[in-house]
Amino acid sequence: MDLAARFAVVIATDASAAQVAAARPHSNVRYRVASAEASGLDSSSVDIVTVAQALHWFELAAFYAEVERVLRPAGVLAVWTYNVAHVAGASIERLLQEFYWDTLQSYWPAERELVESGYRTLTLPYPEMTAPAFAMQAQWSLQQLIGYVRSWSATARYVERNGADPAVLLEKALLPEWGDPDLLRCISWPLSLRLGAKP
Repeated sequence: MDLAARFAVVIATDASAAQVAAARPHSNVRYRVASAEASGLDSSSVDIVTVAQALHWFELAAFYAEVERVLRPAGVLAVWTYNVAHVAGASIERLLQEFYWDTLQSYWPAERELVESGYRTLTLPYPEMTAPAFAMQAQWSLQQLIGYVRSWSATARYVERNGADPAVLLEKALLPEWGDPDLLRCISWPLSLRLGAKP
């Protein structure tokens, strides 16, 4: 929706019809079901192509060819990803990082390494521009943090393989450190933004 405030028309695509159906309507946004590698957009028709937290799932050669086709000259490819969450409070932060890096280490898909590197190991098809540093932030209760942890694919894989929810143990460990579970703590995610401009 932030893009819709800055552009007259935003064409938002997703390969999942269910995701598109769940999208929030906006007068400036046109939703389509399409893959990243075959957008259905007209050639030389857009000023910017954006990808949020998804580049690691694409077939890059085909996607970059599609970007080259649909971008106008001087158009921008902007890709970004958010890294591991951090939480305020040293002991809470330590427990969260141990859960991510130790408990779930073998349950993350191989593509997760691309996210953890901030996409720095991927080559963009255009000369790169310098991007500013960003971070997302939220104020969450303990239950909100645990709900987020349960949404991770690695947590789901852990449950599938072991028949137990590892978030239960994390919550138990966090509770005495958190204090009042309704207390809101700052959660932050470093963002990695990479920008390339088509010649």
